[in-house]
Amino acid sequence: METDEVIKTRINTILPILNERQARIYLSAEAASIGWGGKSLIAKLSSVTRRTIAKGGMESFDAEDSVFMARIRKVGGGRKKVIEHQPQMLEAIQGLVSPHTMGNPMNPLMWTSKSIRKILAELTELKYKVSHEVVRQCLIELGYSLQANKKTYEGAKNEDRDQQFEYINSTAISFMNENCPVISVDCKKKELIGNYKNNGQEWEVKKQPIAVKVYDFIDKELGKAVPYGIYDMAKNEGFVNVGISSDTAEFAVHSIRTWWLEMGKQQYGMRKKYT
Repeated sequence: METDEVIKTRINTILPILNERQARIYLSAEAASIGWGGKSLIAKLSSVTRRTIAKGGMESFDAEDSVFMARIRKVGGGRKKVIEHQPQMLEAIQGLVSPHTMGNPMNPLMWTSKSIRKILAELTELKYKVSHEVVRQCLIELGYSLQANKKTYEGAKNEDRDQQFEYINSTAISFMNENCPVISVDCKKKELIGNYKNNGQEWEVKKQPIAVKVYDFIDKELGKAVPYGIYDMAKNEGFVNVGISSDTAEFAVHSIRTWWLEMGKQQYGMRKKYT
């Protein structure tokens, strides 16, 4: 069974030398060789719609057909991309989704909490002529991807949640523009202190593994390490404060104070009174 990377490499190598009809027939053949689900997989790997691949399966193949071997369109022929007629559309899409982007803003792989249909509706209100498929392609070009949720539910939904985050986002941007500190604070994964098993492997003398405890019960004397992370969004720098007490509000405040004394004070000084 070939991997997706192998198939994608082959497609990217062959497609550039084929004309449109040849490309449709070739992709259809790739899909047929996979069997059930082949059209969807090839559409994903080649960025070609399933409809186009299905059309290639219905076209006849004749190697002696001169029309097949020649160019189907003149150089530069065919419809222009929608984005070429509306060059400001990418910027408009970015403006619509950026306040709603979830995850670490420094992560190159971003995903949006707005659906394509909602983005399409807002673009239509802005007088852009576009389809949902074009919106999807534009999001990919901007570096976004469609991802499933993963343990992000935080309880009952507040009807003002979007407005709250938009306000926080705009306030943070204004603070950073004035060279004021904006930090993100959270408690990282707690680790038991002691001789416990860790995932992964390392090189040791053959048949002499490091002996560790059988059960991961907390050691009442050693306790556990509680790391608190402080992330400076403007400077793109992090600070970790590790304690052995419980994860309390007092420890969180102490971590922020330690960050300020160790890093923040030197970078931002005492020119302003921060609240």
